[in-house]
Amino acid sequence: MLKLIPYQKCFAEDIAVLVHQAISRIDCDVYSAEEKSAWSFAPRSRYHWHKRLTQSQTWLMIYVGSDSATTSCCGFINLETGYASRGYIDSLYVHPDYQGQGIAGRLYKALACWAKEQGYQILSVDASVLSKPLFESVGFKLRHRSYQEKRGVVVMGYYMEKALA
Repeated sequence: MLKLIPYQKCFAEDIAVLVHQAISRIDCDVYSAEEKSAWSFAPRSRYHWHKRLTQSQTWLMIYVGSDSATTSCCGFINLETGYASRGYIDSLYVHPDYQGQGIAGRLYKALACWAKEQGYQILSVDASVLSKPLFESVGFKLRHRSYQEKRGVVVMGYYMEKALA
């Protein structure tokens, strides 16, 4: 069973592995091996992810096994809530084994509902080639291509925005 929950520290290790696997398994026709390695050459520490996700509003999609004792994080999304980046979607990742099941859309919906309740006017994101169609489907508009340098390699994406009513 899949369950949407707020971020919990006990899933930081799952998230570290999830992000690395999601990036590593991207088809080389989309991002080259060099780009994927620069983006994530190994899982970051659970400390890194815990610190990063506690400084934003974060939702997790977890898998709960039939015994209720088995749980794992299969996706997450987080929103910057302070500083100049207020309303910026920092991360959206779904584990490769769970992709194509609507998890990214459910995570985004939770984030958008919360952002509206909080009075956010605009959401923004640097979407990857893979996430761009999802963001377009929920009303984001392309502003310009974005280029991020990661370990000396430039990785192309799309800076997108959406006004919230």
